[in-house]
Amino acid sequence: MSDLAPVLDRIDEQLPQSLERLNALLRIESISTDSAYGAACREAADWLVETLGGMGFDAERHDTPGHPMVVAQGGEKQGDSPHLLFYGHYDVQPVDPLELWLSPPFDPQVEQTPDGPVIRARGAADDKGQLMTFVEACRAYVDVHGALPTRLTLFFEGEEESSSPSLVPFLESHREALKADLALVCDTGMWDADTPAITTMLRGMVTAEVTVDAADIDLHSGMYGGPAANPIRVLSHAIAALHDAEGRVTLTGFYDGVSPLDPSLLAQWEALEHDAAEFLGAVGLAEPAGERGFSALEQIWSRPTLEINGVWGGYTGEGFKTVLPAQAHAKISCRLVGEQDPARIGRALTAHFQQAMPSDCTATVTVHRGAGATVMPVDSPMFEKARIALSDEWPKPAVFAGCGGSIPVVGHFQDVLAMDSLLVGFGLDDDAIHSPNEKYSLRSFQKGIRSWARILCALAD
Repeated sequence: MSDLAPVLDRIDEQLPQSLERLNALLRIESISTDSAYGAACREAADWLVETLGGMGFDAERHDTPGHPMVVAQGGEKQGDSPHLLFYGHYDVQPVDPLELWLSPPFDPQVEQTPDGPVIRARGAADDKGQLMTFVEACRAYVDVHGALPTRLTLFFEGEEESSSPSLVPFLESHREALKADLALVCDTGMWDADTPAITTMLRGMVTAEVTVDAADIDLHSGMYGGPAANPIRVLSHAIAALHDAEGRVTLTGFYDGVSPLDPSLLAQWEALEHDAAEFLGAVGLAEPAGERGFSALEQIWSRPTLEINGVWGGYTGEGFKTVLPAQAHAKISCRLVGEQDPARIGRALTAHFQQAMPSDCTATVTVHRGAGATVMPVDSPMFEKARIALSDEWPKPAVFAGCGGSIPVVGHFQDVLAMDSLLVGFGLDDDAIHSPNEKYSLRSFQKGIRSWARILCALAD
């Protein structure tokens, strides 16, 4: 810890300069989904290469068929200290609708709010502010000690917000440069403003589109209503049969690979005292739904789901058109946990809809490529070291948390590089990522830098 104290002091002293550097990155309009911003994405990658090079990293921009990747190598292993890979992404979401922003999205501002000062800009929380917490922690180590505490590889992607088409090929072709003992990912959030979290469970996902075909053309409901099959009604019956009265999914084999939650982890989650009524009330709901026998937090973090994301067919424009449609459609997604197999669930979905068809209807089910869930080894000594280090920085102890969503890169690190990930982030639920007026708490930025310094010290020891 004697090596850590001056690093933490340096972080606090240099906070204004750290904020200036973050603002410089935030001003770059690196929107990856729009080809008009390709030059800006290259500018952001070059900015990172120059910044990291100035800190002593061997940094390089790698061009891809899409936007560039940045890889930087620095530090040396000391004895048994680990080689760590840090991942973040410099690309951001589009800013639409622009008129809802309180200030220009690429002109970062520090604003005072009832909860303290925040940095307002596109990418402030997702993910430029987050990745810069790690960069600035590294800078403080180099400034104070002239070296990093262990060997580090920094890997920054420019396509995370546009489905990462270049990521897996890049990982496969750069295995040797990127393989490390543990990946560090800063693209998650806190449990609350005082409680840091290490995300150890990510749900996987498989998606499907269903089309039910009946008559050759749309039919007049007065002439054909009754004797003719209505594909919307057929599809609705098939959808309704996907869940039973207890909220469980009825697909054959759906729960294969779903294991009970570890009692100690469940006890930790219960200690968070998550209020389901408050959680639902914030979005205008009151009555818990879903799988009975499990809390809202368990359902979001550790249980699989099957949800209907869209249903349509027939005439949906203004006014009324009395037809029986020739087709009906639905979009469906399943969030997966444990060892559930996305390919097997895709086959079960296909079989369910095809078997539900009467003789005059056919179902076409298109299953999109899925990904399994990711579970991290919370019993690993490195995870416990990180949890203790985080707890030393924040008012409340860090928790091992689940996540209802998916972070595909974490699964790719496991599949391609055989490497687990430590997911630590400092975003808050109200940061409005992907929305107008995205923000990042200045407290999260400062304490996030300090947190990474503590974690690096703990892991390097």
